[in-house]
Amino acid sequence: MNLFWIKGYHATSLKDLESALHMKPGSIYAAFSSKEALYLAALERYFEMSRKGFASHMQGAESPLAALSEYLLQLVRSRSEDHQGRACMLVKTLIDTTATDTDIADRANHYIEEIQADFAAAFDRAKAIGELPQELDSRRLARRYQSNINALRLELHRGMEQADLTALAEDMVEDLERLRVASVKA
Repeated sequence: MNLFWIKGYHATSLKDLESALHMKPGSIYAAFSSKEALYLAALERYFEMSRKGFASHMQGAESPLAALSEYLLQLVRSRSEDHQGRACMLVKTLIDTTATDTDIADRANHYIEEIQADFAAAFDRAKAIGELPQELDSRRLARRYQSNINALRLELHRGMEQADLTALAEDMVEDLERLRVASVKA
């Protein structure tokens, strides 16, 4: 997964896979049937790990809005020391494969939509407990939130200074907090 995440589908060679897996080409194809099947398995693992991490973060949160805000800040803190694969593997895959490998691109897009649905569910919960106005569109908020995460990951990938990255995440948190219903503002 890490090799594909760093290099992408097309740039990862069979030699790279041999080295990373400590396997010969015949064994790789016997175990995974194709480079595409291996990539799809790695992509699914990334998706499941990402989704599980978000669900774990949100689990038991009294304030979904505060948990969503903290998730943005935590992303910046936890990824700042990670020098590999800072940009989202799903987004990188979509960019890398849309014109050349539609099956892979379609799978990445499906996973992105699934994660977006998880974000929408968190916004729905915030509306249900009165943190957000009922008239707000949770799916629209989820798309915006996902765009913010992608922007943060892109800036991490580009090497933005930690202080600037933290300030950017804090601006995003302020935008979220401005949506909060006035009667529940801290």
